[in-house]
Amino acid sequence: MATGIRDKVAIIGMGCTRFGERWDVGAEELMVEAFEECLADAGIEKKDIEAAWLGTCMDEVNVGKTAMPLAVTLRLPMIPVTRAENYCATGTEAFRGACYAVASGAYDICLALGVEKLKDTGYGGLPNPGSGMGTLTWQWWPNLSAPGAFAQLAGAYADRYKIPDKDLKRAIAHVSVKSHANGLLNPKAHLRKAVTEDQVIGAPIIAHPLGLFDCCGVSDGSACAIVTTPEIAAKMGKKNFVSVKALQIALSSGEEAAFNEWEGDHFMTTSKCSTLAYKEAGITDPVKEISMMEVHDCFSITELVTYEDLHVSERGKAWKEALDGKYDLDGQVPCQTDGGLKCFGHPIGASGLRMLYEMYLQLHERAGDRQLENPKYGLTHNLGGFPFQNICAISIIGRYEG
Repeated sequence: MATGIRDKVAIIGMGCTRFGERWDVGAEELMVEAFEECLADAGIEKKDIEAAWLGTCMDEVNVGKTAMPLAVTLRLPMIPVTRAENYCATGTEAFRGACYAVASGAYDICLALGVEKLKDTGYGGLPNPGSGMGTLTWQWWPNLSAPGAFAQLAGAYADRYKIPDKDLKRAIAHVSVKSHANGLLNPKAHLRKAVTEDQVIGAPIIAHPLGLFDCCGVSDGSACAIVTTPEIAAKMGKKNFVSVKALQIALSSGEEAAFNEWEGDHFMTTSKCSTLAYKEAGITDPVKEISMMEVHDCFSITELVTYEDLHVSERGKAWKEALDGKYDLDGQVPCQTDGGLKCFGHPIGASGLRMLYEMYLQLHERAGDRQLENPKYGLTHNLGGFPFQNICAISIIGRYEG
């Protein structure tokens, strides 16, 4: 009987670039920057890596369709390299491939690296979504914009729980204010500037009720991880190392868009995926056991609704709990301790691994001014697509308990 991946994989090294408008470098230099930190952190040599996974999404404007750029850029020693892509869960998908390879016994040490170079396109948002996404975009998502779709999520959420417009705006403004306060403490964040609730509420509207500060930006960046088995990590002399507790991915079946039961106010995939992740990790009370979270805050409303889909807020209560500071850095369940997508931007292939990097730093007590006290479990959450059709990926990591 399948038992999941809990404590079968150890993370022995991670690396992450500074995210931002990296006009000075290409995707290859970003890969090297993240990898060099990761390799030094792991304390191994490049020849020790037996297989690798490259996560990158927008292939036509980035490194191309194959895994070859990772092998050539890092001069990997003629090992198998696989390219992974799964919308905004791409970085987590690469990590999942490396973890499953180690857990299966096929390899001893594996690399997962995510990278995306988007600023060079000259486009203000993501590149043309038809690129690389084929008929799904043109047949199912015509005339669609991300701000518009997530603004509809906000409207549906407010309508279901009878939340006055001014209260919803204050709640999602607090989400952004909190993330900017955390990003200010992070030297690798793209945007490092505090904002006030009044600034967020008074910013130009993109798609009501979402204003400029409710939307994450486009960025360049890379992040990576080296994984092995706990037994090998122990033989290497690693102490108090971090292990994987759960890895789950759920994709929409079409149910949300095709049937009336879904009211457009939450993410069905996240609710399902998080339940499976908690079971795999042996977590029975996420509010008490999850120490910190990095969730997919492509828009502030996405983060707010995700609190409920992750079962750390009751339905209809997240907006009040956000205002009460439950998810602040000093709150009960700190969220976006590094600043999140709001302050890092969203180079798609890198985001999932960047989130894991923050949880990894926190667990090793290396997060500097934003360090939490004795964290136990860290959760990351990616959401790719739109409220009515999406991919959700959830990872939970913590100190090894074998």
